[in-house]
Amino acid sequence: MYLLGFDIGSSSVKASIVNAETGICVASAFYPKQEMPIKAVQAGWAEQDPDMWWQNLKLATKDVIAASGAKVQDIKAIGISYQMHGLVCVDKNQQVLRPAIIWCDSRAVPYGEKAFREIGSQHCLEHLLNSPGNFTASKLKWVKENEPALFEKIDKIMLPGDFIAMKLSGEINSTVSGLSEGMLWDFKEKKVAEFLLNEFGFSKNVIPTLVPTFSVQAKVNASAAAELGLAVGTPISYRAGDQPNNALSLNVLNPGEIAATAGTSGVVYGVSNQVKYDPQSRVNTFAHVNHTEKDTRLGVLLCINGTGILNSWMKKNIAPESLGYKDIDDIAAGVKIGSEKLSILPFGNGAERMLGNKTPGAVFAGINFNIHNQSHIYRAIQEGIVFSFNYGMEIMKETGIVPSIIRAGKANMFLSPIFRETLANVSGATIELFETDGSVGAAKGAGVGAGVYKSFGEAFSSLKKLAVIEPDSSKTEATKEAYEVWKSVLKMYN
Repeated sequence: MYLLGFDIGSSSVKASIVNAETGICVASAFYPKQEMPIKAVQAGWAEQDPDMWWQNLKLATKDVIAASGAKVQDIKAIGISYQMHGLVCVDKNQQVLRPAIIWCDSRAVPYGEKAFREIGSQHCLEHLLNSPGNFTASKLKWVKENEPALFEKIDKIMLPGDFIAMKLSGEINSTVSGLSEGMLWDFKEKKVAEFLLNEFGFSKNVIPTLVPTFSVQAKVNASAAAELGLAVGTPISYRAGDQPNNALSLNVLNPGEIAATAGTSGVVYGVSNQVKYDPQSRVNTFAHVNHTEKDTRLGVLLCINGTGILNSWMKKNIAPESLGYKDIDDIAAGVKIGSEKLSILPFGNGAERMLGNKTPGAVFAGINFNIHNQSHIYRAIQEGIVFSFNYGMEIMKETGIVPSIIRAGKANMFLSPIFRETLANVSGATIELFETDGSVGAAKGAGVGAGVYKSFGEAFSSLKKLAVIEPDSSKTEATKEAYEVWKSVLKMYN
């Protein structure tokens, strides 16, 4: 018995097949081998053709089935993870009307800001838990104002994962979690955010039918089965945006648990059971995958643009070419905590939402020519990135999240002992590192939705824990002192 998971990114589409009994991924495949193109008609725009996702999904599906040796009749459920906040528009014949406006497109900002002012910030925050911002609803408003003839043809709007489910089944539906990421869910009234639809001039009819995140949402139809080589009737039983799904993949489902990634940029995604919001919208709150009317489970999302990109910049521009990242880590380990009061702000990759959309840039502060050398820079960079994570988590505490466990894949910055130990010591949280990815998480989510697994515990019982890092009381004080010095530098530049 097998489970199939898809991860629809903006760079590629990945498919994984998981053995349901063992929980082990037996095969994975992705397409294209080069990154999918993102079309930018104007500066700040970003569009992709939804059919491109579908074509690459077909290729990945055929490859992963062949590599796994699984019989398609034995694939018992399909799960979908997808790039968040996108807008797909289709007509009554389920034909795509225009390229998808994807997550990194910023054209809708003025429309979201205007709605925030006109509706009132307090009302928006109490009901949406966020500003309408640059999310899916505001993107649809841009279409209405700038492409009115096309807007009139729209029958339904979808998120990227909803589109893939439609292509698989011929049915159009979505989830509360999905609507919440588009600013289309009213948490206070527990229904579609009709006040925002009215403000923007949308009919409620454009919103898909709602289905539970974990449920048999639809089934593969004959047309899709023929195109993909799947069995007709295979259940589609889970879908979620990439960050909530990453949290699911790491079994982050309970209040106080946090999922983190630290690649080029960094993401901290924490789970709360309190309906709270950040008045300054420095972090965003959405319905988590296991949110229900009975049990509140909200995902609070912090994104930091400048994290691993600083470490990469250092390796390219400061470190000798002969040194790899592990060599650099080993050298940095010889420097005392706090890097002899050298503090580095990692914010050199654009405006930072958690800093009120300011752009302080990367800053090297406190350099002493008689003390500091390359080794101090190596350590201060890692400490600065960690401190930016902790600064964001302090904002998250205001929304009710008190971190106790941080789970992450053992990849990127989490490969560094200095990085993960500093994070544990400054935050006071235990760090657990795992071997998993989004498409595997989606497959296991499908297993829950289809009833193959009786609980989340059963679904993730095989999740392989690679390492546990506990706070070290002998280093906590020095780490927190260094963090206070770093915050004083941030105060000067923010």
